[in-house]
Amino acid sequence: MSDRFRPDTVRIEPVPGEPAATAVVGTERALLVADYHAGYETGLRYERGVDVPSHAPERRDRLQSLLERTEPDRLVVLGDLMHSIGDPGGAERGELEVLFESLPPTLDVTVVKGNHDGRIETWLTADDESGVETANVTVVSGEGVALGSAEVGVCHGHTWPAPAVLECDVVCLGHEHPCVRLEDEVGGSRVERAWLRGRLDPAPFRDRPEYDGIPWLEQGGESSPRVVVVPAFNDLVGGTWVNLPGQSFLSPFLPAGFASAEAYLLDGTRLGPYESV
Repeated sequence: MSDRFRPDTVRIEPVPGEPAATAVVGTERALLVADYHAGYETGLRYERGVDVPSHAPERRDRLQSLLERTEPDRLVVLGDLMHSIGDPGGAERGELEVLFESLPPTLDVTVVKGNHDGRIETWLTADDESGVETANVTVVSGEGVALGSAEVGVCHGHTWPAPAVLECDVVCLGHEHPCVRLEDEVGGSRVERAWLRGRLDPAPFRDRPEYDGIPWLEQGGESSPRVVVVPAFNDLVGGTWVNLPGQSFLSPFLPAGFASAEAYLLDGTRLGPYESV
């Protein structure tokens, strides 16, 4: 499931069997993940009264294995690194502290703030004793940033992306936790996490003044950026069942922002247009 989004620019390579992708951006190799939701089990306990054992060690081991497997220069988290809306609680913050202590010291990290990330920048990049020792971490707004020379735009997806993101060759986002429900011949069904990949439609962006002057919004068609919606890294969280009627997308610019989009399973199986899976 590799894709040459535009000639001689950038390749987004999903890691087979994993909700993660790599991209070579400029001189860097980046690993992209979305919706880690550290502390999710604690949130379930307080929000819904559901007692679920912590999967923090498993999440950390999976991420460490991916880092060893892909050897990136930079880890990019496409939002919702943590689960609590405000400041992280004890268990959640403890999970993140252990996670960052386990990362290679030479690894640069970019965290795009998601709607769950609260004031994460006040302690994740703090210089005093209240913060985590994370000299190589940068936290950016959920509107996102461009990586490289306008090659890959990254955002969370819960708000409209920054103009610089829409000027990139490809836009990567999280937030949706896309899933598909698959049925077999005898009526059984299962839900699988999925990638969504396609091209952006200019229509929902054209009336917003912050995007004035972006060329593809006037040209449309094949000039528009590719878009990749990354599945949730946390396998316990729910998601948008994209192939069921009546399911609402969470992002303000989806699904209207899709000129076209196809669904793929984590193993690379191409399912075709997401609406008709």
